[in-house]
Amino acid sequence: MTLDQKIGQLFVLSVYGHSATAPDPGDAAANRKKYGVGSAAELVAKYHLGGIMYTEWANNIRGPRQIAALSNGIQKAALDGSTPVPLLLSTDQEHGMVARIGAPATLLPGAMALGAGGHVPDVRAAARIAGAELAALGIRQDYAPDADVNVDPANPVIGIRSFGASPKAVARLVAAQVEGYQGAGVAATAKHFPGHGDTSVDSHVGLPTITHSRKEWERLDAPPFRAAIAAGIDSVMTAHLLFPALDPADDPATLSRPIITGVLREELGYDGVVITDSLGMQGVREKYGDDRVPVLALKAGVDQLLTPPDLPAAWNSVRAAVRKGEISEDRLDASVLRVLELKARRGLLDEPYTSGRAVDRTVGTREHAATAARIADRTTTLITNRGGLLPLSRRRHRKLLVVGVDPAAPTGTGGPPTAVLARALDALGFTAKALSTGTGSAPDPSPARIDEAVAAARERDAVIVLTRDVDAGSGQRRLVSELSATGMPVVHVAIKDPYDIAQLGNDPGASLATYGWTDVEVRAAARVIAGKRDPRGRLPVAVRRADAPSRVLYPIGHGLSY
Repeated sequence: MTLDQKIGQLFVLSVYGHSATAPDPGDAAANRKKYGVGSAAELVAKYHLGGIMYTEWANNIRGPRQIAALSNGIQKAALDGSTPVPLLLSTDQEHGMVARIGAPATLLPGAMALGAGGHVPDVRAAARIAGAELAALGIRQDYAPDADVNVDPANPVIGIRSFGASPKAVARLVAAQVEGYQGAGVAATAKHFPGHGDTSVDSHVGLPTITHSRKEWERLDAPPFRAAIAAGIDSVMTAHLLFPALDPADDPATLSRPIITGVLREELGYDGVVITDSLGMQGVREKYGDDRVPVLALKAGVDQLLTPPDLPAAWNSVRAAVRKGEISEDRLDASVLRVLELKARRGLLDEPYTSGRAVDRTVGTREHAATAARIADRTTTLITNRGGLLPLSRRRHRKLLVVGVDPAAPTGTGGPPTAVLARALDALGFTAKALSTGTGSAPDPSPARIDEAVAAARERDAVIVLTRDVDAGSGQRRLVSELSATGMPVVHVAIKDPYDIAQLGNDPGASLATYGWTDVEVRAAARVIAGKRDPRGRLPVAVRRADAPSRVLYPIGHGLSY
């Protein structure tokens, strides 16, 4: 390879458009503005790219056959070019709240829901299904599983993306997902090294600091990454955060040689591909310019550079660093070799293409959907059930009101969750009415909306109220309180983090946690509410008292049954 061809193998970009060669005019214009070319095929040819990441915001995702055609078009452009090496096509498909590819692909419970189920075969099967469907679409690298241990309940960026707060449990489930994904032919990616679970700052918008001591890191953060490496993980994603106990320098882990080379490679013995988290995130851009960040990441020991915001500046900076000797040719070759070995290991050098037949045979099959539902049935957690309110009786509670927050459903799912839950309860013999009182960006209902919900509740036999991210001053808290004051039976469902119940006291008669609001998780909750399934999930995180956070209200492992 020439120098330019080798540099290209290290870049993973997003590109606008549903087609490799014929994107819509608006997407072609967006590509020209960002990259100086109109299509994915032209971008591959110009920069000799090693990878492309699919996202919904870049209009890459319309349906399974279209995604497969996009993948084949990109691979053809690569193999017809001057660097006939297939691309590593990737996406961020954790499932749960982070799902770039939705229905008709199979929707699966997210990590914390799987952690509540705690059943290793389920966790492995979920990753195997997800991996098989991605591979059929031509996608051979997934940025999952999340190996962070969610220590901080206020974590704004991880939360239910983590399997839980027990390092031992998270390690066990991370290893199972690595086996599932890679057994299906897709490179798994453990993230975010060295651990993003104990921070109240989102690295998309700021630079978090992890204050764990080295001993605490060994006990809390390291076990899932050790387990991933032992399971043969193909790639590890870095975190844009400061970790003074591992590197006292004022640089994020992505740019830290002591952390990436010293800890990850030398201490943990990892010699696979290291990929940065997106270089467009604020956490990595605070100190250095967009031209220097890629150079510093490579010097730290990184192999893949994910979506730099200014590609020409990043590319030219890396090129200049190699020519000046700041990055040696040997160092560059080591990263290129790791990327090529990963492509070979995932079968891309032998068969880079997929087919419509593979899509039809694999993506969104009835068997996969049934397995996803069975897995979800083991995740719903019953936290409280005063007076044995649940399961609801179709005789005494036939007319239901489903009310509450409706965050945007992940790509391609049915949503909104109040409507999904109402329809599921209708199908189980109830008569349910849905009333949305908030959105993901504005979850708190107005006083008028609360009054409307209370009035509607008086005409029903029981109320089911969905909440997300309740705090002390939340309008959602007032909604639950005023619904409970009607004397009507109130069932609370936390559709994101399970911590909401700590803010609601004894107001709801029963409280459930679903750990997500995709259709598969919401429908599983409906079956539990209706008594068609026993609640089997157990809290994978502790719920602490709102007025005394040092005291545990419901410990890890808590969960009621019928």
